[in-house]
Amino acid sequence: MEFLEKISIRKRPGTVGICSAITNKYQIDTVPHIICGGFTVEETENALIDLSFLGIDNLLVIRGDAIKTESSFTPEQKGHTYALDLLKQVNDMNNGKYLYDEVEDVQPTDFCVGVAGYPEKHFEAANLQSDLMYLKEKVDAGAKYIVTQMFFDNQKFYDFVKACREVGINVPIIPGLKPITTKQQLVNLPKIFHIDIPEDLACEIRKCEKDSQVRQIGVEWAIQQSKDLIKFGVPCLHYYTMS
Repeated sequence: MEFLEKISIRKRPGTVGICSAITNKYQIDTVPHIICGGFTVEETENALIDLSFLGIDNLLVIRGDAIKTESSFTPEQKGHTYALDLLKQVNDMNNGKYLYDEVEDVQPTDFCVGVAGYPEKHFEAANLQSDLMYLKEKVDAGAKYIVTQMFFDNQKFYDFVKACREVGINVPIIPGLKPITTKQQLVNLPKIFHIDIPEDLACEIRKCEKDSQVRQIGVEWAIQQSKDLIKFGVPCLHYYTMS
């Protein structure tokens, strides 16, 4: 059952095909998320080869979350434990180095790799400083950009960017935003993603009687966040839709 759970939650069959369809049918660049959990290094290499062959060269490399039956993240046998290790595998392929040296006439890939950043720190990190130093390791290992976890207080993003620059992280940092659309998200989002929701936003949402009212408030909050972030000079915005 645990094996089936990993397949259904982590493998997400069709990612390569879906990305290819979007790219070729709509001419929209896609950025598949490549995760550690549920994949061996061989499976990861095969997926990356397919993506490269299809011309999909932008990736976001992350560890992934623990599955429902786990209290903490458990790597796949012969898989990666940390996003840093996964990033190094991608960079090896960019340099023409594959898992098995006996393969002849290999071609280097040309992936542009992004990683995740956490303005309110990763929940497993002891503190923000140690989290920043791990993020710097990933940038030093070849990450070209950072996409942040969602946040609802722009000042936390601004402080995060400042802290990144102070430790020598100079790649583009893309803010992640999520419009709140239901009252239940006041409970679920902090619990699942370990982020804070400002009290003034939470207070307005609690007053709502219908989710349509929540959606209006949540979208307006996200719009104001977006306007302020654009004034700040962010390279672009990333919106989380939650399926």
